[in-house]
Amino acid sequence: MMSFVSLLLVGILFRASQAEQLAKCEVSRKLKDLDGYGSITLPEWVCTIFHTSGCDTQTVVYNNGSTEYGLFQINNKIWCRDNQNLHSKNICGISCDKFLDDDLTDDIMCVKKILDNVGINYWLAHKALCSEKLDQWRCEKW
Repeated sequence: MMSFVSLLLVGILFRASQAEQLAKCEVSRKLKDLDGYGSITLPEWVCTIFHTSGCDTQTVVYNNGSTEYGLFQINNKIWCRDNQNLHSKNICGISCDKFLDDDLTDDIMCVKKILDNVGINYWLAHKALCSEKLDQWRCEKW
């Protein structure tokens, strides 16, 4: 019985410490500081993030020798540094694992640098799926 209780407690604590998968309106609320930055609206961001990471802050994708991290899928070759790519340009000046938590402050700072340097086309999903017909991605004001 004691091992079951211990296992249950570990399961609860582990789940509480993991990053979160966000609902559409939660993404919109957390990204309100990005609204209009680079002429990109919140519905465009919500759509892009949904198609990029599934709104999961802990998403890691390995892609042709590089790794992309977090909600925005920020790449380790140019924008952040990790143990796999020590020669990254690290333009955002940050460790890639910082993009895997639920604090989006550093993510948003890096996203603004990406927008300033290469624009919204960094996120391939935007042009293909999120540049028009965005009604389903809108949320009521928080």
